[in-house]
Amino acid sequence: MTARAWAELLRVSALFTVPGDALAGAAASGRRPDRGTVLAVGASLCLYEAGMALNDWADRDEDAIDRPHRPIPSGRIAPGAALAAAGALTAAGLGLAARAGRPALAVATGLAATVWAYDLRLKHTPAGPAAMAAARGLDLLLGAAATGAAAGGATGRATGPGPALVPVTGPASGERGAYRKGPASWKGPASRKGAASGRGSAAGPGAARGSEPATGGFVRGALPAAALLGAHTYAVTAVSRHEAHGGSTAAPLAALGAVAALSAAAVHEQRGRRGDRGTDAHLGPGGRGEPHRPNPGPTHDAPEPLAGTAPGLVRTALTGSYLRTAAVPLLHAALNPSPPLTQRAVGGGIRAMIPLQAALAARAGAVGTGLAVMALVPIARALSRKVSPT
Repeated sequence: MTARAWAELLRVSALFTVPGDALAGAAASGRRPDRGTVLAVGASLCLYEAGMALNDWADRDEDAIDRPHRPIPSGRIAPGAALAAAGALTAAGLGLAARAGRPALAVATGLAATVWAYDLRLKHTPAGPAAMAAARGLDLLLGAAATGAAAGGATGRATGPGPALVPVTGPASGERGAYRKGPASWKGPASRKGAASGRGSAAGPGAARGSEPATGGFVRGALPAAALLGAHTYAVTAVSRHEAHGGSTAAPLAALGAVAALSAAAVHEQRGRRGDRGTDAHLGPGGRGEPHRPNPGPTHDAPEPLAGTAPGLVRTALTGSYLRTAAVPLLHAALNPSPPLTQRAVGGGIRAMIPLQAALAARAGAVGTGLAVMALVPIARALSRKVSPT
């Protein structure tokens, strides 16, 4: 068992397509990355690699015929070692998610269950592509849940897009259990001693529990981005089913249409976004809770015009990078569905996740996050020349 064998088993060149999930999720939720986002990235990396190891363990008999060079059928890694690695990595991923809070752990648990179900049962069924798409979508939502939970637990205050259930607390009694519809912006209940500022208390169990309802607003705000990333994953997974034998023109053509539709969606600004938001995005001057009064101009929910705006130009450039990375090899595979070109289309679809994640972050207004995600592209491209991502 060598380092190169493990690199092949874990497909380390595809590993750099993972951090952007959590970063795009944090951006889509309307928050800047924080400690919770870092924990979500770590959990995502562990669960992704667990899926890679489990995938080869489950496919060891099939790979012995179609891919005898893979680490397990070639004898370079023992099947038991691959299975043990999958279990250990899953436990590590759930442990990191637990440190980000109960909402993040709940999403990570669903993600881990989806990964194991896909590898052990669903991969070769019609539900396979949908399961893989769900896993990627959950990975993005993990970033939204972890970021929101960390911020809410630290400050006793959370903000999120759209309507949400907002705790209603009395000014002095700190009563709990009443909720009303309103913006996903709330203040934790006042401590028993009372705080003159009225900003709530981050200490004590009341504030910790109070952050959880607001976290749901973060996750809901990230659902459209998760759906877009899941749709891309579905298309690439459908093509990957033909990479060993080729012969399918329909799958690359369908994926090409999906990529075009996703590009059209990603190039427009996410509704309700106006750039990176800090903790007090819905608060007035000084963070004292006065209603935020937007400046006159385009309505808050109106898409920002693309022409003449730096964020719009960045979104367009990132979306163009995604379209080029995914569409060109898919077109080649559709014209000539040979195994090598089909495998290249799958590899291109995997690498295209990075510019798609970057475009989704920029679509939510987090242009800086999107550009940071794009910095992973040259690393992934360089490693893919040494270790295949498929």
